[in-house]
Amino acid sequence: MSKTLPEKLSAPELDLLSPMLNKEGDSWTADFRGLTLRTALQPIYSISHKRIVGYEALIRAFDNDNSAVLPLHLFELPSSDAENLLLDRLCRYLHIQNYSGIKDQLNWLFLNVSPRVVTSGSQADSFFAQLLEKTSLPPHRIVMEIVEQPTDDAERLKETVAYYKKLGCLTAIDDFGAGHSNFERIWNLSPDIVKLDRTLLTRATEDHKARQILNGIVSLLHQSGCLVLLEGVETRDQAMTAIDAGVDFVQGFFFRKPTINLSQLSHTPADLDKLLQEYKTRNQVTQDPTRQLVDFFRGIFQEATSRLGGGSTMSQACQELLNHPAVSRCYMVDSKGIQIDDTLVSDTGVRSLDPRFRPLESTTSADWFRQQYLRQALAQPESLHVTAPYLCVTGAYMCVTLSRGYYQNGELRVLCCDILANPSQSQ
Repeated sequence: MSKTLPEKLSAPELDLLSPMLNKEGDSWTADFRGLTLRTALQPIYSISHKRIVGYEALIRAFDNDNSAVLPLHLFELPSSDAENLLLDRLCRYLHIQNYSGIKDQLNWLFLNVSPRVVTSGSQADSFFAQLLEKTSLPPHRIVMEIVEQPTDDAERLKETVAYYKKLGCLTAIDDFGAGHSNFERIWNLSPDIVKLDRTLLTRATEDHKARQILNGIVSLLHQSGCLVLLEGVETRDQAMTAIDAGVDFVQGFFFRKPTINLSQLSHTPADLDKLLQEYKTRNQVTQDPTRQLVDFFRGIFQEATSRLGGGSTMSQACQELLNHPAVSRCYMVDSKGIQIDDTLVSDTGVRSLDPRFRPLESTTSADWFRQQYLRQALAQPESLHVTAPYLCVTGAYMCVTLSRGYYQNGELRVLCCDILANPSQSQ
């Protein structure tokens, strides 16, 4: 780049950057160190809306022979903080200039911002505010993506994110779940959107436990007030995993690759109808066993609680339940959630006991009030309730719990029964 850069760049520097942009037909390019920079956009889809809700802007560099230069190599070119800041601003300028010319008055533009640039630049990025004013792009249509990296100045990063929010932009954390990302960053920055790293998706597609972890992360992020975007979706199975995880948005080659042909953006539909229909079919199959459990055990449970209400012992009342090969244990709880007497363990339950968790086996006088299945049974006596599979604290195995409230001598009690979620684990 022939232009001599100052030691430090002051905002807004639009006058310095404007000559580096060139109009080519309906789009813009930029010059940097003999390279031609172009904007590539990749659609971001809302699963529930079944349509595009935004685009991520990515920089594409080409040499004099029009051969592609890796973005990694492009961002290694700056030799000073000033030039690094200039390149970042030039990319943002180029992306916004291109996006503001697209006939789309609704969707978001996701812009990547390096923490190195954010923390070394001015908090009051008047350059960006004047850039939006110059291009007439409303700030509420911009999502500022902070790439997950360690930073020496976390407080400055927090202040900068707060500035973009005050400006009216949305903020996003990129690559969550990889490298240095953690929930502390979420608490500190309070982003509007969290982009999950594709490694989480890859593992979740291949491993059931990893899928449960992914689902849990999505749930925690939602409870933190963040919308969740899963990037790197490349296959149909990964798309189904994303849908099942409950993420809000998806992005990846399976739906559409980034393109520098911006005129084709309006022709990028994703057939989410078919994916959702397939999910509904699969989900119906996976949910049926739970409903079948209720249907199968309703009569047996009603008979057991009737016997208990009539004065039978737990062993007498629960004999048929304990003889079922999937049942691991039965126990009784009072209206305050306190377990009455010892747990009755079936032959199946005995085989599933792991000596490593022996300190957890005795549950006499245990307090189960925190458990949702107990509170439901107390709130709706005489109805049979069932949980989703969860990790049983008494043996660290996956189970499903059935519960039913009943009255014995005028006192409300709850009969609970744990069923192995995977009967093979008792073998």
